[in-house]
Parts: sequence; structure tokens; C-alpha cells
Amino acid sequence: MPASYSLQELINHIGGEIQGDPNAMITSMGTLENATSGQMSFLTNSKYKNAMAETNATAVILKEADAEFCKVNKVIHPDPYVAFAKAAQLLDSTPVPADGISAQASIHPSAKIGKGASIAAGVVIEKDVKIGDNARIGPNTVIGEGAELGDELNLRANVTIYHRVIAGDRVSIHSGTIVGSDGFGYANDKGVWVKIPQSGTVIIGDDCEIGANTCIDRGALDNTIIGNDVIIDNLVQIAHNVTVGDHSCICGGTGIAGSSNIGKYVVIAGTCVVNGHIDICDKVQITGFSMVTKSITQPGVYSSGMPVQSNRDWQKNTVRLRQIGKLVERVKTLEGLHK
Repeated sequence: MPASYSLQELINHIGGEIQGDPNAMITSMGTLENATSGQMSFLTNSKYKNAMAETNATAVILKEADAEFCKVNKVIHPDPYVAFAKAAQLLDSTPVPADGISAQASIHPSAKIGKGASIAAGVVIEKDVKIGDNARIGPNTVIGEGAELGDELNLRANVTIYHRVIAGDRVSIHSGTIVGSDGFGYANDKGVWVKIPQSGTVIIGDDCEIGANTCIDRGALDNTIIGNDVIIDNLVQIAHNVTVGDHSCICGGTGIAGSSNIGKYVVIAGTCVVNGHIDICDKVQITGFSMVTKSITQPGVYSSGMPVQSNRDWQKNTVRLRQIGKLVERVKTLEGLHK
């Protein structure tokens, strides 16, 4: 990958229209406020358009309606944020592991590794593992017996993939994440916990990205299933036998209890809790800090988290909330008197 691109080369990749010098060279992305020469920025919210008057960026991606406020090279695009994402991918400076397989990796003779693999020191790949072409596996990652992982796999350092986990192509998993750990399955025998072996697995579709320190439990009998193009943030807990539909997004700190079914194109914001054995239909958005205790059958936006307020107001509202029961009884009494 070259160190820089001309605006024309970037446009060929991200689409849009240049207003300015197509030969201007771009080496990286930057914010409007802090960009320097050679960087490209973007504008997605018109309330920040005044920052363009002083930006030192070489070019800015924006909508046609905001073009008059820009004094540098412009890239006109109907969705500047998507264009920014595609340009940032092209200019990504994240280090790529060196090609080849480290002598300090431990790979079972029965494992099948595809072409172009990069496997770092300390990696352990157990019996009967299958990995596709062009895999990148970071230091000290462990892949358990019988796992089957697709092409363009990208596992960062210290990832643990348990036995028989299946993942599709172009799956990226960040450090500290564990896929296929036992689900929280126990029976109680007169006060003593009896463990239920978790004999299912986890199946992950194509084009998924899973953040750091997330846990996805294997199924108890059937499987935990993550669909295609699902993005999961850091510190997410997905319990056994959960299904997450294609193109969904689960943000950091969220916990999903066992046997819940999450539909397609669902967005669950940070620090939400989803009860077990419920269904969430397609195209639902759940705002931050919400608790979902019942199935959701209609698309839309759902909330239950309490927005922040001053401590004084919170104390007053809490007192009033405790008085609701008495207030309801008074209303019933008054209504009875007027009948």
C-alpha cells in the first residue's frame, strides 16, 4: 500500500466529486480542528461548519450544501461519514504482522493452515483446526481443537477460540476476547449446583468484528449464532444459545442472557441488559442503559434508561416515585366519590 494517495485516487475508491486540485496528496485523516497539511477531514454535522474557515486540512469531505463554507479542496459526497470510513480504511496505518509462521508458535500436525498465514510467537493451534487463507493471528492466541475459521481471519493478541467454534470469512476479533466458553448452565439439586455440560458451539458469520474482552458463550445443546456483518463492541457478554441477526450492532458493556433471539439490523446501545428467552424483531434500536425484559415485536426505538440529572432533582423525583402508589389510591377514592 502506498504511503499516500492523490485526491483523484481516493475518489476512485470512495466515490464523490472533487472541487479543487485532484493531484493534492493525502497521507492520513484528521479532525477539522487539528488536521495539518496532507491530511483529509470530513464534516457530518453542519453546526461544525465554522471550523472549516480555519482548518489546515488539505481537503474536506462534505455535502454539497456545506461546500460554500469550505476554503480548501472539497470532496462532495452524499454521505461524508461513509466516505470518511472508506478513506480511513485505505489510509489505515495499523501495523500488519510480518508474513510467515513463527518458530515459537505451537501448531498441531493435524491442523490445516491456508496460504499466506501470519502466525505470531506463542500462538497455540490445537488438533484438527482448519484456518483459511491469509490469516493473521497475534501473539499468545489459542485456537481450540476442531475449530474452523475462514479466509482473511484477523485475531489480535491473547484471543481464545474454544473447541469446535466456527467462523466465516473476514472475521476480526480483538485482544482478550473469548469465543466458545461454557454457557452458564446449572441445575440445583437441593442447594447444590450441578453443572450442565455445554455441548453446542458458537457459529460466527462473515464480515464480523468483535471488540476486546468480550465473551461469547457456546450453546448448551444447540449453538450460539452470530450472523453476517455483525459488529460487537468491547466488554459485551453474549450468553449460550443467543442468536444475533445479520447487520446488527451491540455496543460496549451490554449483556444478553441465554436463548434470546436478536433480529437483523438491530442496534443495542451501551450498558443495556436483555433478558433471556425473549425475541427482538428486526430493525429495533435500544438506547443506552435500557433493560429489555419482554419481547419486542415492532420495529422502532425503545428506551428505559434514566437520563442524568442533578442529584437534587433525582432525589426529589425518587421521593415522588415512591409516592405513586398512594397517589393512585387517592385518585381511585376520588373517582369513587364522584360516581
